[in-house]
Amino acid sequence: MEYNFFATVARMKYIERWALMRNTYPETLSEHSLEVSMLAHALCVIGNVRYGKHLDADKAAVIGLYHDASEIITGDMPTPIKYYNNRMKDLFHSIEDEACEKLIGQLPEDLQTYYRDYFFKQGDDTEETKYLWKLVKAADKLSALIKCMEEEKTGNREFVKAKESTEQMVQELSKSYPEVKDFVQEFLPAYAKTLDELN
Repeated sequence: MEYNFFATVARMKYIERWALMRNTYPETLSEHSLEVSMLAHALCVIGNVRYGKHLDADKAAVIGLYHDASEIITGDMPTPIKYYNNRMKDLFHSIEDEACEKLIGQLPEDLQTYYRDYFFKQGDDTEETKYLWKLVKAADKLSALIKCMEEEKTGNREFVKAKESTEQMVQELSKSYPEVKDFVQEFLPAYAKTLDELN
């Protein structure tokens, strides 16, 4: 029997983010997911090494890879619409869950339970697991902020307000998660550098 899961997920490269905004460089869902995966992994490593956590950094990386996979079905819903009010937010989360169920249903039955752990916060309700999922969400916000910084660096003023609001969210996360604070202080400034400055 043939299954469509991986061929469907591979279509993340065709989904463009920030659809309502003029982009200097279009960002695909694949690019965003890779970045979130790397950032989530880094945040967990920082937490484990510096703050005595016991986070599964590899699992965080895989969750990061699939964290927006539902958008293959739903498309990238602009943030102002998605979070317009609580009713819209709840409705869209429900749609995202249905989309994830549809994707998981494209796997052989014996693999579905394994992949479900990367799509849904279920089963393991330990504090460490809850914390891990929050760091993946923080990585998602960091990725959005990096995109805003990159656009600003090219002179694109389209992302000014998005950068301000995302920066504020990241600052709030920094108060609760020392891993985010460390990343912001030690790694985020480099994203404003040119290639020559990085070398």
